[in-house]
Amino acid sequence: MPRTAAPPLPASSVPRLADSDRRRTSASVILRSVLEHGPVARSTIARLTGLSPASVTEHCARLTGLGLVREAAVPRRSNGVGRPHVPVDLDDSRFLVGGVHVAVPYTTVALLDLRGRVVARRELKHRGLDPGAVLARAGDGLGALLGEAPGRRALGVGVAVGGWVDRDSGIVVEHPLLGWRDVPVREAVAVRTGLPVHVDGHARALVNAERLFGRARGSRSVLQLFVGNVVDAAFATHDEVHHGPRSQAGAIAHLPLAGGTEPCDCGRVGCLQAELSERTLCRRAREAGVIDGVNPMHVLAAADAGNPVAVRLLRERARMVGRAAGLLLDVLNPERVVVAEVGVLFREDCLAALRDEVGAGRSAAVSRSSFPESVLAVAGGAVALDVLYRDPLASSPGVSPEPS
Repeated sequence: MPRTAAPPLPASSVPRLADSDRRRTSASVILRSVLEHGPVARSTIARLTGLSPASVTEHCARLTGLGLVREAAVPRRSNGVGRPHVPVDLDDSRFLVGGVHVAVPYTTVALLDLRGRVVARRELKHRGLDPGAVLARAGDGLGALLGEAPGRRALGVGVAVGGWVDRDSGIVVEHPLLGWRDVPVREAVAVRTGLPVHVDGHARALVNAERLFGRARGSRSVLQLFVGNVVDAAFATHDEVHHGPRSQAGAIAHLPLAGGTEPCDCGRVGCLQAELSERTLCRRAREAGVIDGVNPMHVLAAADAGNPVAVRLLRERARMVGRAAGLLLDVLNPERVVVAEVGVLFREDCLAALRDEVGAGRSAAVSRSSFPESVLAVAGGAVALDVLYRDPLASSPGVSPEPS
């Protein structure tokens, strides 16, 4: 029997898949335009996005039906004649997202609106590091916050954690400081909250927050450097964050830092995380008699009160962070570098020390986080908001995705 080719797929199936991708992409582009420029006329959205006026009108109707977009209150007329141009704006009155950030000493739970603004937050100090107990308390804490926000509906939950976080599976593969390994975070939080849950590393979460809501919006490439107890980084180009195989990108804890003297658990000296972690800062501050605890904010408070040793410790740390930023600038050459580090966030002298170390030719590219007062809360919520803005038609359980 002669061999015959397999029958082709029905012609209609390929356009349907392509149409679905087009709808998703168009809805995302339009919602991002409304976020950035709203209140904005539909004709302006068409000009900004390159989409047809008919497509913009259709998608705005869909997004309005989902409760994400609303018509602005005051119509604007074009030249005083004809039908008024009614601008559209983001509807930030109906929906929230939950945010969870798991740090080494405590978990931050928060509610954010669709503009990435923190509506409510709470810090839950760890009573132990068992992942089941930590995540259960986080879910209960989010539930309590939602109970205090009547009339607002949660679209989902974002969880940001340091260490190695596999975004696709929602698993914390390894977090040495917490002692976590292969923890199914997405599953645990979803069971506790009953909401869709998305999980990512906190540096990647913050670079998404910067490109959506921060000063780095519109930059062609952004490097986020996070310096807490965990030190890691994230890199985004053309609105896409690089994850790498199983989301291992951004693991810089053991990069060697020139001039570092701190011994690392790996057996070497001067690894980035060992040298720059808040644990190291606080230990040095205790040895110098500046503080008697483990809270880096107390070092900051001592510096603000004029303690010269605290000032020196923070400036030296900022200079070393600048050295790390310079190394990453050499390798990745981003248009913008955003740093989240306690001294840099709140003190101009620390920001200046960091920029001096980077060098005059590149210092203008370096800035502090856009969210100094709420960096951890924003990190958690940004994981969910990134998903929403990438695919609003699938992420929004609104009234109907069809035009009314």
